[in-house]
Amino acid sequence: MNCERIAADLLAKCIGRAAPAELPRELLADECSRALFGIFVEGLGDRFEPALCDAYAALFAQAIQGQDAGALAARYRRIRAVRRAAARPDRVLVLSRVTLGADVAVTSVVLDAAKRAYPDAEIVFAGPRKNFELFAADARLSHAAIEYPRGSLRDRLSVWEQLKALAAPGTLVLDPDSRLTQLGLLTIGEERDYHLFESRSYGGDGLENLPALAAMWARETVGIAGAKPYVALPGVRSAEFDGLNVGIAGAKPYVALSGAEKYEDSYIAISLGVGENAAKRIAGDFERQLLGLLSAKARLIVDRGAGGEEAERVQRAAADYGARITFWDGSFAGFAQIIAGSSLYAGYDSAGQHVAAACGVPLVTIFAGFPAERMFYRWRPAGPGVTVLRVDHPDPGEVLARVAQAIA
Repeated sequence: MNCERIAADLLAKCIGRAAPAELPRELLADECSRALFGIFVEGLGDRFEPALCDAYAALFAQAIQGQDAGALAARYRRIRAVRRAAARPDRVLVLSRVTLGADVAVTSVVLDAAKRAYPDAEIVFAGPRKNFELFAADARLSHAAIEYPRGSLRDRLSVWEQLKALAAPGTLVLDPDSRLTQLGLLTIGEERDYHLFESRSYGGDGLENLPALAAMWARETVGIAGAKPYVALPGVRSAEFDGLNVGIAGAKPYVALSGAEKYEDSYIAISLGVGENAAKRIAGDFERQLLGLLSAKARLIVDRGAGGEEAERVQRAAADYGARITFWDGSFAGFAQIIAGSSLYAGYDSAGQHVAAACGVPLVTIFAGFPAERMFYRWRPAGPGVTVLRVDHPDPGEVLARVAQAIA
């Protein structure tokens, strides 16, 4: 069975406004789960096209066995309607988007608004532990640990029962387009208390980025203006500026690195991770030359990611620069602390750029491999000191020259 071909054909039909009435049953097989999510679901979402949200709801609802697909899609259309939330809930459940960058760029904005809108309510972050670690120093939050398995369709839907148990009557649920609920399709809690930020359609044809759109949605939903992305990490203090909760870098953190070195001087934090999306990379000798360019400016702390291919790749790129480069092999929350204490962050479009922007750290991000124009605008970070290098034609020499100009 050619799962990739079936998923790509379905995606093409939806993009061409010729979505079929039925989801191909082949895509429900365990062997096709990767194609179902990686090609079809993510392919629709990455376009940020409002019309594709209805196609997603109508088709993916059919993948949730034992449920009335029409009823699920109808509820989805109701909960995505923007409306004011309940005035005084005892408990607010904010769902993780599962990916780390999205939880900083989007979910943290919703958390910021919820904390200020409901100062007396319990604010619960539901999601993986590694994601909650980005907010673990925030005394206002409690954590409901839900790990999202990335295996078969059955595995991914298995979190549903855990989510239902968290949404007791009277709980306000704020869903920032979470993978835990399959972008709002899994029913939990009372419908009147469920609010979906359909990030793939909100903002329409506008070019605002996701943090700005999440803030607009939060203002309409819970009545709080100016919500901002933030992280709450050891070594990062929170300050109130003009009523806004902004994560800022404190004193240079004690950086416990593999290699046992500590840096108290200026350093540059770097991530060359691309989340298994090779289209985000600049090919050839670019990464080695990039590290050479940056290491001439300051010491480098490079995240080695989760190991495997990514770790080997950055190790090779750094081979020529010796003591000027130290690698980080720990948690992403630990690397986020390193970013917060850095003088500059540089990398591809990934979670690190959103941490840097939230912490007010100057950054240069190399943004390539986006399948649609609006995806670039939605996911780009913004703020003082943020430089986003849009790459439409990934010529290594040209991109390196642009990086050099940005950091001059």
